[in-house]
Amino acid sequence: MADAVEVGGVSVKKLTEVYLKIKGERERLSAEFKEADDNLVGQQDKIKSALLNYLKENDIKSVKTDVGTFYRTVKQKYWTSDWESMHKFILEHEVPEFLDKRLNQKHVREFLEDNPDLLPKGLNVDAEFALTIRKA
Repeated sequence: MADAVEVGGVSVKKLTEVYLKIKGERERLSAEFKEADDNLVGQQDKIKSALLNYLKENDIKSVKTDVGTFYRTVKQKYWTSDWESMHKFILEHEVPEFLDKRLNQKHVREFLEDNPDLLPKGLNVDAEFALTIRKA
């Protein structure tokens, strides 16, 4: 085993142990924060709902108070349930801006593994070593 090996005067066993301890504490703090934050988000959602309802019932768009102004706007979100038709529409009407400019990492990697001689112009690759530590 590599328990006796040292890096910078500290055993790799000790470095691994401390790393896992820090990881555990971060996970605990993250869960604690998420629980408290979810509670606050729930409270805000109830208040937002009450204020939106007030605006709707009184047929008004905004209210100004001494501490702040609240108003309602229409938020629209778009999505498709038929990607094949959407893709055809985008090509037919030349509107590639309908899509976000990012590559699907998994599919690009698989394509390049299957086609090592086909590299799209402008494709950049950044690779670095990552460290994974698991409990014994």
